[in-house]
Amino acid sequence: MMVNNARIAAVSYLNTIPFIYGIRHEGNLRADLLLAPPADCYKAYAEGKADIALMPSAMVPTLKSTDIITDYCIGASGKVRTVELFSNVPIGQVRRVFLDAHSRTSVQLLGYLAANYWHIAPEWYELSDYTQVAYAQKEDAFLLIGDKVFDHEGLFNYNYDLSEEWKKATSMPFAFAVWVARKGTSYELIDGLERAFTFGVESIWEAIVEAGYDQKPYNAYEYLTQNIDFVFNAEKHSALQKFWNAGIKVEPRSNPG
Repeated sequence: MMVNNARIAAVSYLNTIPFIYGIRHEGNLRADLLLAPPADCYKAYAEGKADIALMPSAMVPTLKSTDIITDYCIGASGKVRTVELFSNVPIGQVRRVFLDAHSRTSVQLLGYLAANYWHIAPEWYELSDYTQVAYAQKEDAFLLIGDKVFDHEGLFNYNYDLSEEWKKATSMPFAFAVWVARKGTSYELIDGLERAFTFGVESIWEAIVEAGYDQKPYNAYEYLTQNIDFVFNAEKHSALQKFWNAGIKVEPRSNPG
């Protein structure tokens, strides 16, 4: 059955290109794709501009009349590499943390680790101007997510991979984003998405080449096959339940003057 133009919001990062490739190339699916940073995927869905979204997992409990769909997610079972806290001092000495404005899940996950694992209470600030990273004071730390993390690897004395730290704290994997749809979305559409994502995850190299990531200085194939875990299983669902139940709410302030 041909499904007409579902509006799908997906994340505009390397970790999502297998899903995008599947949506574009699996024959039975017709979709209007909106590509945006994670926080904007949430906004598009919440404002009714998308019927289906790759949703930051921290936002799922806030959604009304919504189901998690498909057996796929953006997850990791250890090092994820693209959700990192960078600092020049060990985590116990960090006083101020500047938070990447593009990700709600990573911010709340960092809050969980600060409260329950590292036992620190830093001041939280928004990071909207990324040039600020070059002017770090000694006890500052920066949470960066997505492809820009690759540009900062090796520039700081310490880096903490949030997925790896969560695994140390809980012995569980993590799901940073899950697929959601409004209740009542047709079974045929969800089934078509499932097939598209399966096709995409089985075509990782083709997805990399089509998106031009084979020309990058880092190894995109290694990242997508060794760091990202696309399967949304019972263990990741339990991990999210634990994360949601913790009820962490980090509210960053605007930048200090």
